Amino acid sequence: MIHLIGTYECKVDAKGRLALPSACKKQLENVLQEGFVLKRSVFQPCLELYPMDEWNKLMQKMNKLNRFNKRNNDFIRRFTAGVKMVEVDSNGRLLISKDLIAFAGIEKELVLSSAINIVEIWDKNKYESVVEESVDDFATLAEEVMNFDDE
Repeated sequence: MIHLIGTYECKVDAKGRLALPSACKKQLENVLQEGFVLKRSVFQPCLELYPMDEWNKLMQKMNKLNRFNKRNNDFIRRFTAGVKMVEVDSNGRLLISKDLIAFAGIEKELVLSSAINIVEIWDKNKYESVVEESVDDFATLAEEVMNFDDE
C-alpha cells in the first residue's frame, strides 16, 4: 500500500500535459511502470489519480456489488464515467484528457494534493477556495471523524 505525503503546485500545458514534481514522482517511483487511473472525484470538482494497484483493490470491492440492483448499477456507471488509464511519459508527464480538464475546471495552475493512497488534482484557485471554506468547521469535522473511542 502506498502512503503519499505532500501538496505540490505545478502547471498544465495547452495539450493537457502535467509534469509531475520531482518530490511527488519520487514517492511514486515504485508504481510508475504500472500506470495509473485518472477519474472524476465523487464529492469535489477535482480529479483523482489512482496507482494501478490501488485502483485494482477498489475494483475488487466494487465487483462485489450486485449489478442487478439498479442503484448499484447506476453508481458503478457514474463512478466509472470518464475513467482513463494514463502513464507517465519519458519526460515525467501525465496527459489529462480534455473532458477531465473541463470537469475539474482546470485552467493552467494546478495543485497535486496527496490523499493517503491517491493524488487529487485540483485547479489551484478551486483548491485554495475549498481549503479556505473548510477552515472554520475543520475542528468539528476532525473531532467527528477522528474520534476513535473504541481503541
